[in-house]
Amino acid sequence: MTTLIKRIAFISTSVATLLLAGCNLFDGSAKAQPTQNDHLDQRISQAEEKEGEAYQDSTQFTPLKHHKTLVNYVEQIALDLVDTMLTDEDISIGVASFVDLDAHLNNSSQLGNQLSESFIHQLQKFGYGVVDFKTTDHVLVNKRGDFVFSRDIEKLARRHLASHVLSGTLIYRGNGVEVNTRIIDVNSKRVVASSQKILPYFVLSNADINLQRASVN
Repeated sequence: MTTLIKRIAFISTSVATLLLAGCNLFDGSAKAQPTQNDHLDQRISQAEEKEGEAYQDSTQFTPLKHHKTLVNYVEQIALDLVDTMLTDEDISIGVASFVDLDAHLNNSSQLGNQLSESFIHQLQKFGYGVVDFKTTDHVLVNKRGDFVFSRDIEKLARRHLASHVLSGTLIYRGNGVEVNTRIIDVNSKRVVASSQKILPYFVLSNADINLQRASVN
């Protein structure tokens, strides 16, 4: 009888041990398998990390391939000017060089001069009368060619032909050059149209634009 009791006790202990081991094994395997929510949380976390990294590097973004040109940005600025125009009068616009936003406001560059040249075409495309005040009253003919443009103030026409002038300032930011453009009534000094646009450095680099101040010859 004693032997039988011992055998029953041994069998009961073994069964209990096996059941406990099975429960531990089941719990461990259940924890090891991630749920659908765990996968979703992980993906969201990874996406947020990538988005944060992209935001931190956005000021230095340089695409390997792009089709943007300086002309594309000038067209966008011209559209902004047309959209914000506050006068319906038949105006004539002279286009001046864009200048660095500094204490003097008389320092330009290749970019500042090229912007003014591009706006002459863009404004005329939109039907505005454009005055080129760099045109002299006569044609200079010499061995180098035939010339009608000049920056010599004594050779330029002394008549005020333009009712408005387009110009702007250049501010050098971390990711590009901020171009602030406006059209101003010459007599009242009233701003009748304006625009603000960033020209990315990768666009200027692709166009071989020199950002150094223009030399005076």
